[in-house]
Amino acid sequence: MKQSDNKEEILVINPGTTSTKFAVYSGEELVFKQIEEHAAAETEKFERLIDQCQYRLDFILAALQERGIALSVFKAVVGRGGLLKPLKGGTYRVNQLMLQDLRKAEWGEHVANLGAIMAYALAQHLQIPAFVVDPVSVDELEPVARISGLPDLERVSLSHALNMKAVARKAAGVIGRSYQEVNFIVAHLGTGISVSAHQHGRMIDVNNAMDEGPLSPDRCGGLPAKQLVKLCYSGKYTCDELEDKLAGQGGIYAYIGTKNIREVEKLAGQGEKQAELVLAALVYQVAKEIGSMAAVLTGAVDQIILTGGIAYSSRIVSDIKARVQFIAPIMVIPGEEELEALALGALRVLRNEERAQVYC
Repeated sequence: MKQSDNKEEILVINPGTTSTKFAVYSGEELVFKQIEEHAAAETEKFERLIDQCQYRLDFILAALQERGIALSVFKAVVGRGGLLKPLKGGTYRVNQLMLQDLRKAEWGEHVANLGAIMAYALAQHLQIPAFVVDPVSVDELEPVARISGLPDLERVSLSHALNMKAVARKAAGVIGRSYQEVNFIVAHLGTGISVSAHQHGRMIDVNNAMDEGPLSPDRCGGLPAKQLVKLCYSGKYTCDELEDKLAGQGGIYAYIGTKNIREVEKLAGQGEKQAELVLAALVYQVAKEIGSMAAVLTGAVDQIILTGGIAYSSRIVSDIKARVQFIAPIMVIPGEEELEALALGALRVLRNEERAQVYC
């Protein structure tokens, strides 16, 4: 691969719990992408997540060498943004403060924290910029949206911001408008579910995908508060066990024993009443959340967008449409194009279409 005079070569890194996804883009064009699966026996050797950086980088470097791609062709390296302080959306240049917060896990330990650290490790050597784009901590909530009902518990914005903002930009282009001109409701339907209200380029409200909103394949979503308090003090579970139930062993898994939506749909198709009821509950709760975001936007909704892996399910999409199509036209953009979203975020900065934000 030779460096082009008119295209920007970008290396994209998206670390996951059991894999590292990475890709090379030349402008908007995908050159190649790869998913490197990591055996638990290997990753468990490391005391902390941050200690896996070089282990994961070695796979990327080997893949680039195998394809004959020299590091010198790249004009930027972009990594998945991890748990950072609350930020407005955009592309951020990785700086020392960001690295310090991620290394200390100042805002929480998460595998996505590796993205910026890995990107910077390569970029520093090449003397090119390292970026992150729309990390999970994107927080553009209106002040009124932060009020929970108890001053001790302010609502926090943690969501699938990267994919939701990317598909919102894409959908705006489809209807011939810019992201800054439209009002959208975007529902990311995946292992976790985020439903968000986007107003003129800002995500002004969203359910925290870890502890609010609809149930999902392995998360409980919002729960009856008084009953939850009693359960916490019942002695039935330890704190760690209950946290695992809320996010990891809750939601559909708690009812059916599987996190695989296809398996649940298959069971429902075979007449399993519990599977059918839980699927209907997922649809019902997503539709309710979409309706609440329509109220946030005072009914001025240009499009509803359904995205994420579950949006490949024709049954679930059809059932959600039946409940919310009265609000606005619905666009389905299934899957999670996170690698592309990262590349495009870096491109906007390299092309001076957007100014890089400063983490401070």
